[in-house]
Amino acid sequence: MGYVERASRVPGAVVWSAEPEPGGGGTVLPDGCMDLLWSAGRLLVAGPDTRAHRPDGSAPYTGVRFAPGTAAPALGVPAHVLRDRRVDLAELWPAREVGALAARIAAATDPAVALEDLAAERWAARRTDPLVGPIVSGLRAGRSVGAVADEVGLGARGLHRRSLEAFGYGPKTLARVLRFQRALALVRSGTRHADAALRTGYADQAHLARETRALAGTTLGRLAP
Repeated sequence: MGYVERASRVPGAVVWSAEPEPGGGGTVLPDGCMDLLWSAGRLLVAGPDTRAHRPDGSAPYTGVRFAPGTAAPALGVPAHVLRDRRVDLAELWPAREVGALAARIAAATDPAVALEDLAAERWAARRTDPLVGPIVSGLRAGRSVGAVADEVGLGARGLHRRSLEAFGYGPKTLARVLRFQRALALVRSGTRHADAALRTGYADQAHLARETRALAGTTLGRLAP
């Protein structure tokens, strides 16, 4: 699938477009994010993934991918409601409102800009949990869930509850997803698999291979040939 992205004016987000290619689309990997989508005249939402998702690739897509933990307030629903789901926006917002928004985007000269405008409006009207940033930063740096809970001043249950609302799953799952993405980025930049595993906190290369299979449904070699 032909894919391009750019930074968005929504903090931490990116605006992307994907065109269908012969043979179907590529695989979408868990990354801790949620997306607002426009495709075939419909507004949709892609929830946080715990496993690989393969789009049908039959239609072009435009999306705004929110940074981890920032989409739920903009959408007005807890992230766990959308875990591993793709839903019409009309399931979350009033159908009349969604219809008017879809008409606005369809009439726009550049649907990507119009979709970004919608995302920016919703983001500005909602307040992101102030602990989201520190939670993501701590887990992305490889600190333990317990250490992150202490850093943000929450107990284990409190951190789990806040994580379900913001990210769609608990902090242990978020940590797994973020670590996998760190390792994948290293391998794609040319780092050897064993070195990437060591640098990102896996027990060994076999551990990284098992996590790749669990989260991506394939091998690291296929993801980063």
